[in-house]
Amino acid sequence: MSHRTLAKEAIADILRKAVLEKSLPEGAVLLEGPIATLFNSSRTPVKQALAALEAEGLVRRFSGRGLLAGTEGEPLRVRLTPEMLNLSPEGREYPKTFAWEKFYYDFEKTVILHAVYGTAHINELALSRHYRVSRTVAGNILNRGAEMGIVSRDEKSRWFVNPLDERRFRDLYEVRGLLEPAALRTAVDEAPTEFVEGLRSRILAAGKDFPEIEGARLDELEKDLHIDLLGWTRNVEIMEGLRRTHCVLVAGKHIQQAIRGLAGIDAFMGEHLEIVDAVLQRDPQLAMARLSAHLLASSRKAAERIEAFRNVSEMKAVSYLVGQ
Repeated sequence: MSHRTLAKEAIADILRKAVLEKSLPEGAVLLEGPIATLFNSSRTPVKQALAALEAEGLVRRFSGRGLLAGTEGEPLRVRLTPEMLNLSPEGREYPKTFAWEKFYYDFEKTVILHAVYGTAHINELALSRHYRVSRTVAGNILNRGAEMGIVSRDEKSRWFVNPLDERRFRDLYEVRGLLEPAALRTAVDEAPTEFVEGLRSRILAAGKDFPEIEGARLDELEKDLHIDLLGWTRNVEIMEGLRRTHCVLVAGKHIQQAIRGLAGIDAFMGEHLEIVDAVLQRDPQLAMARLSAHLLASSRKAAERIEAFRNVSEMKAVSYLVGQ
């Protein structure tokens, strides 16, 4: 049984229980993106899980985007929380499907810092030995990397590091510059005020704690704006188009840490705050303009950081990377 099938079954079981026990409110709008975020999963197994629940009559369609929980109630747009799905208790044992998570951050960092120098072949068996995990878990790590756009697989199922040189950064930021403001245009009207205010609170809290802040928390701030907020767009095809550009959200952080450490990370919270404030004002043109300016500045900084990284760093051998 594949990782994707296991993920679908695990997600379906948790959603099913939440609907039946009504910890998930009747009529709650269920969207693939927010659910995938809670499970740290791709959208495909979430889509499959929702399809299974729809076949069971536990969720239903309506005139809007997504599905509604339960059999009764008007559409209720609420932010899904771990508590609604009983995911919050300390010590909870999550499905083994997610065993790859504890190793992924290190893998991501290693691959991105090597991608600056070009491509390399990834030996899946050597990867499993490196982290002392099964081939299945190693495959899950690679699949997650593929979703983030940092690795890819060829027609012979061989894995490769996707290069992240100045040209690719520039190309990816060009795509983001075209698509993200377009997504934000309709997300401004669709994103619930409570959701956007939550983003604002997290930005302010991070600004107060900076630079004493974990890298994972910075990742969450990037995801808040560039994935979760934009996920409210009416045009879901834009989000699919943006998926392969998500690697730059984390690549810049890893490169900056390698150059100067966490204390040297760019404090982007002010730019995020300006965008979120424009969204709260329900001013799509202002929000789009601020997002475009933020992406342009980020693109320029990315090129400078790659050059600086190469000047102060040397590529180190890694057991699972071949042709380094």
